[in-house]
Amino acid sequence: MKKVLITGGAGFLGSHLCDRFIKEGFHVIAMDNLITGDLKNIEHLFPLEQFEFHHHDVSTFVHVPGELDYILHFASPASPIDYLKIPIETLKVGSLGTLNLLGVAKQKKATILVASTSEVYGDPLVHPQTEEYYGNVSPIGPRGVYDEAKRFMESITMAYHRFHGVDTRIVRIFNTYGPRMRLNDGRVVPAFMGQALRGEDLTVFGDGSQTRSFCYIDDQVEGIYRLLFSDYAEPVNIGNPHETTIKEFAEEIIKLTGTEQKVIYKPLPQDDPLQRQPDISRAKEILDWEPKVPRSEGLKIVYDYFKSLPLSVLQQKAHREFNQKQH
Repeated sequence: MKKVLITGGAGFLGSHLCDRFIKEGFHVIAMDNLITGDLKNIEHLFPLEQFEFHHHDVSTFVHVPGELDYILHFASPASPIDYLKIPIETLKVGSLGTLNLLGVAKQKKATILVASTSEVYGDPLVHPQTEEYYGNVSPIGPRGVYDEAKRFMESITMAYHRFHGVDTRIVRIFNTYGPRMRLNDGRVVPAFMGQALRGEDLTVFGDGSQTRSFCYIDDQVEGIYRLLFSDYAEPVNIGNPHETTIKEFAEEIIKLTGTEQKVIYKPLPQDDPLQRQPDISRAKEILDWEPKVPRSEGLKIVYDYFKSLPLSVLQQKAHREFNQKQH
């Protein structure tokens, strides 16, 4: 049985990857320090012999006994609400965490796939974004802790590939949504749905003309899975190229939820990207991949998931109080 280590395994994306690799017959080791992840996302896997969980921070020394075939590095806060509260941990997991895991991959002769992000493009001056675009990022802006951590992650991954011959993959993930997203994580899908379910007005930052492209979780996981088993080391965009404005999206959510809320507008946060749309030509060509799930279908599944949550979760304002002294 092939063995895979999935860091950030208790998070939104990581937990769905654990499910996929279990289904494909792998022995799965999930690793997470639970700073933004939640054991509820993977508790259904605990009874399985081929699943194990390690409560560990990959920014410190990482040890995995025995053989290891694959590593998927998905440990990182991924929403602005988190990485603005824990900026130093965000930088550390993208730098030290990646360095530690590349070291494990080198030692074990494992293939490693690292989770980069569309945020490496910053507030893009090129539209849609191709993998050749170098980005427009402020290294000292508040979002730089996430953007630059991921840019460093890509650099050191390519260095290990070129210098040490480590078998590496880089996925640039665009906005992804699905069940297990945290209602209070600050991203637009759970934010709008949470507001709709609580009977609050929907908050749009800026004038609502900024665009996003939303990829359903099953499509995202399929793209990542295909990339891992390709032999392609350069970055690959995985996302949905069908963009929509945030204003249109808010109206879509109001229609879906059948609620009467209005949309209210607040100032746009600093360095918030105005356009976000992947060019997925490379993924189509190399992986024969493109998203399949229409937004109307995916959003209905997510809405049903959020509706099923207990009222206490719906009313939660923050995931947890972060200990600012950790770093």
